Amino acid sequence: MTTDQDLSMDGQSARAVLAAKGIDVTPNKDQGVIKVVKRQGLDGDRPMIGDRVTVHYTGKLLTGKKFDCSRDRKEPFSFNVGKGQVLKAWDIGVLSMQRGEVCTFLCKPEYAYGAAGNPNKIPPCSPVVFEMELLKFEGEALTDDGGIVRRIKVKGDGYTNPNDGASVDVHLQGSCGGRLFDCRDVSFVVGEGEDKGIPLGVDRALDKMQKGECCVLYLKPKYGFGSEGKPEYNIGPDKDVVYEVTLKDFQRAKESWEMDLSEKLDLVGDVKNKGNQYFKAGRYYQAVIQYQRITSWLEMECGSGIEQQKRIQDYIVTAHLNLALCFLRIKEFSQVIDNCNKVIELDKSNEKALYRRGEARLLRNEFSLAMADFQQVLQVNSSNRAARAQISICQSKIKEHHEQDKKTYANMFQKFAERDAKVSLLQGDTDL
Repeated sequence: MTTDQDLSMDGQSARAVLAAKGIDVTPNKDQGVIKVVKRQGLDGDRPMIGDRVTVHYTGKLLTGKKFDCSRDRKEPFSFNVGKGQVLKAWDIGVLSMQRGEVCTFLCKPEYAYGAAGNPNKIPPCSPVVFEMELLKFEGEALTDDGGIVRRIKVKGDGYTNPNDGASVDVHLQGSCGGRLFDCRDVSFVVGEGEDKGIPLGVDRALDKMQKGECCVLYLKPKYGFGSEGKPEYNIGPDKDVVYEVTLKDFQRAKESWEMDLSEKLDLVGDVKNKGNQYFKAGRYYQAVIQYQRITSWLEMECGSGIEQQKRIQDYIVTAHLNLALCFLRIKEFSQVIDNCNKVIELDKSNEKALYRRGEARLLRNEFSLAMADFQQVLQVNSSNRAARAQISICQSKIKEHHEQDKKTYANMFQKFAERDAKVSLLQGDTDL
């Protein structure tokens, strides 16, 4: 075990003691990071690149002088390991640890604070020592709802990733409950993995991957096979699935800024049709990907004449209306409103946009706003029976809401009156 006494001698001796007791954990074995285990961790898994790790640490100079300590702040520190968010020594060292392990790392300057050091704390070109405890780790969440979690087994090369529309070659292994149900090499277009029986979560993770990367993806049902399951794989509804994905190669699609307007307009029709195909099949998330490609291509474009500008605007309006309809289906009502607003900015009397915004507001219990939208629909088209029916629903909901408020306030005032009566009685008793 390493003790504080090991660091109480001169720096050269301390370095020799730690180096003699430890092992070199640097990939190129240049003794940049020497590890001495103080307490063994739990047997089993170690962190993978990208995992969210939580540690306690103490940093010291070789003289034993402490310059930083998470325990002094009474708060552990979390970061994504292997992503360059922390010192190079930390990225290397923590990947070698097990949960619960406590160890000491002797770090050369080039793996720590370098030639500059850290003003007022660490002199230039100083080796440093970190004592570190790995409290916990978990995969990297790729979505806000935690529905796609990634753990990287093999880091990829380069700094580019596939984009929507890119052609990719991957190797897949899918499992559910420990049972392997899919193992194959497959090529497809990012955003269209559904055509090859590939779940949404795998498709959506690809834009975070690099060539040569091998990762494990943990998918919740929303990003797997949903409430329908996958009968051909003998997977029931609402099952979590796990995919190991290796990105063998890819060819990026052109970005918006790499295409001229004529190229975009040539492609838009096919992309719209693909989105419509997914929508009709109930694959709303996949449809969203296609419609969003259209808006990203055309929203900043200006046509060379009135006719071309109208064509652009028609595509944009249709894409936003279709996005609003998709988001209605998947109950993301704020997105419905945002897309309808973009249509109304271009066409303030657009009947579909007003109606869909009203639907979203009604479902968000914004009854007065919803009724205003449906009333505008009737101003545009007085024969719209659906809008008239929705106004009746809004009026009923508003009435229910007012009645509920009345009951709430009546109960509140009754309680206040009872409390005041009790207080008066107690005060009367005291006066006697």
